[in-house]
Amino acid sequence: MATFTAPDGTQLAYRLHGQGDPVICLPGAFADPAYLGDLGGLAAHRTLVVLDTRGTGGSAIPDDPTSYRCDRLVDDVEALREHLGPATIDLLAHSGAVNVATQYAARHPKNLRRLALIGPSTRAVGIEITGETRRAVARLRKDEPWFPAAYAALEALTEGRDGNPDDIAPFFWGRWDAAAREHHAASQPANTDALAHFGAEGAFDPPTTRAALADCTAPVLLLTGEYDVNSPPETTAELARLFPHATVVIQPEAGHYPWLDSPTHFTATLAPFLP
Repeated sequence: MATFTAPDGTQLAYRLHGQGDPVICLPGAFADPAYLGDLGGLAAHRTLVVLDTRGTGGSAIPDDPTSYRCDRLVDDVEALREHLGPATIDLLAHSGAVNVATQYAARHPKNLRRLALIGPSTRAVGIEITGETRRAVARLRKDEPWFPAAYAALEALTEGRDGNPDDIAPFFWGRWDAAAREHHAASQPANTDALAHFGAEGAFDPPTTRAALADCTAPVLLLTGEYDVNSPPETTAELARLFPHATVVIQPEAGHYPWLDSPTHFTATLAPFLP
């Protein structure tokens, strides 16, 4: 584990996995970054530079909790680029961290060589995911033994009624087996205080971000799972249309963590994009 200093003086950590040219990786949801693993074997092709988001893993808790806000996390990514040295970077982000990467692309388009967005969240650009869109994706799993209880919980949550988010966990993996259950426990937010600040007022400026993405000429790959209720294929395609040079890949029978559902398929898609 190595460290560097963010613009506000917070000490941040990052981990190196694998071999080859570096690709900066942003984990989502203030989770322990270990949940990314080696990204399905991608570390055999590239060195994964996995940033510990401030307040998680080896990174320090900042003095100012408003620095957990999504737009301010962009400064941490730029500081890491400057620390590592290259003029341009390959950047990979998962889930909620896609909002950080999207704003990075809007503010620093010339600093990007390639951008990979996995299971993307779309809050930064104001794309809403309707309850019906999520339920339509969920119904693809109607033959699974756990479906009735999980779908009832999903309906409750999307309709604003009381529900336990853990009850819908099976929808996030292509197979709800022991490995998925273990990964679910490991991928939960490690800093709930940070999560509360992430989307605070001022964190997102969708009209400005959408307009600025027109200047992002780097190739962009957006990959989501066929079964991903968090990042449905429909909204992932809508996000892709905001970039001048974007490709969408829908990984069959995969959920929100496609590198676990089929490492071979995931790596066969990412490795050629990140040569």
